[in-house]
Amino acid sequence: MAQTIWIARHGNRLDFVNPEWFNTAKHRYDPPLSADGLVQAQELGQRLKSEKIAHIFASPFLRTVQTAHAVAEILDLPLKLEAGLCEWLSPEWMSEPPITASLEELVARYPRIDLSYTSRLIPQYPESRATLNQRTADIAQKLVAEYSEDLLFIGHGASVSGTTTGLVGGQPQVNAALCCLVQITATEKGWDMLLNGDTSHLSESESFIRFN
Repeated sequence: MAQTIWIARHGNRLDFVNPEWFNTAKHRYDPPLSADGLVQAQELGQRLKSEKIAHIFASPFLRTVQTAHAVAEILDLPLKLEAGLCEWLSPEWMSEPPITASLEELVARYPRIDLSYTSRLIPQYPESRATLNQRTADIAQKLVAEYSEDLLFIGHGASVSGTTTGLVGGQPQVNAALCCLVQITATEKGWDMLLNGDTSHLSESESFIRFN
């Protein structure tokens, strides 16, 4: 069977719903999902329930962990935190390196996190667009080389686009809306994109196309 890679973006963010959250947040660049974002994560899991996904990888930012954990619960799979899928560490909207929840904090709240897995790639702040593109392409290629089964990557707008481009090649216009779904399948000639940012599984797809 040909390998299939599923790539999804996290659900809606609390600071998109309540922008003032940022002003008093402990981890300003690591917002949780909003209430509707949690619903979107559940809907994403239901959409993928019948697929043959064997491994779930997610960015270690809170919104992606929450999205991925909801999917992992539905698919009954562990969750691997992969820093190579993380947010674009851009100084244009991050005035300092982002602080995220510790692994201990995350595991206490999201027990499906696989403690035996370590990130294959660790990005460094600050990142240029070119560095981001290379990093996300590299991690996609590393993971498909290491794992032969069907995989799910859950990241951010920029990493959805970057991992897709890293496999498909060229300059595809990826629709990286909130909680979107990209499907890429291996062929004899390379990778074919069968779904491009699909949001039909969402009950309310008021998706912001932002790269974060």
